[in-house]
Amino acid sequence: MYFVVYILGDVMIKAVLFDLDNTLIDFMKMKRNATDAALYAMIKAGLRINKKDGRQLLKELFHKHGLEYQQIFNEFLTEVLGYVDLKILAAGVVAYRAVKGDLMQPYSNVKPVLKKLKKRGYKLGIVTDAPKFQAWTRLYQMKLEKYFDIVVTLDDSGSLKHTGLPFERAIDMLGLKPSEIMMVGDWISRDIIPAKKVGMKTALARYGQSWQGKVENSEADREIDDVRELLKIL
Repeated sequence: MYFVVYILGDVMIKAVLFDLDNTLIDFMKMKRNATDAALYAMIKAGLRINKKDGRQLLKELFHKHGLEYQQIFNEFLTEVLGYVDLKILAAGVVAYRAVKGDLMQPYSNVKPVLKKLKKRGYKLGIVTDAPKFQAWTRLYQMKLEKYFDIVVTLDDSGSLKHTGLPFERAIDMLGLKPSEIMMVGDWISRDIIPAKKVGMKTALARYGQSWQGKVENSEADREIDDVRELLKIL
């Protein structure tokens, strides 16, 4: 039984989908701090590179391989040394994991909002470009796994979100009309535009956009500065 609501005219919303990184978790803050910790640890372990150059090289490597690339520090050491020094690699990986674990927390208002949405009867889901293992690891670390009826990852859909295919997969899994689903995300080209193209309603998570700079003309149906605003919209 659904909690009957009307939004954006006469459209009834029955399910809410969320992006994962920078919508439920401040992923860029975690990534930046954990990567810095790894760099400092590798320098302390004997790697000869200054912090500024190290940060720039890591930034270039993440841009080339993607933020989810699991061999990033191997690539980094190969660029700097010409080979992978396992002692230095170990120092970096241990430091990275320690900081990542400490910062793997949802935004402060996420859990109360999810609880209230579930209580109201909404179906909840995740649509993310993260690989399946990484997505579920984050959800369990944040203790959010129990709130979601569906989780669509890169491995589940076989395509990135900008193609629209992950959203179509979510529609099939929910068994709802696209217009009955709202997508909440921080990235216009990956969350808002493709979700709108398949017929979903959308809400731009402006609070997760600090790393992108000021964004104009989001094309979203709603824009929110705090996840709690969903409770008023819905």
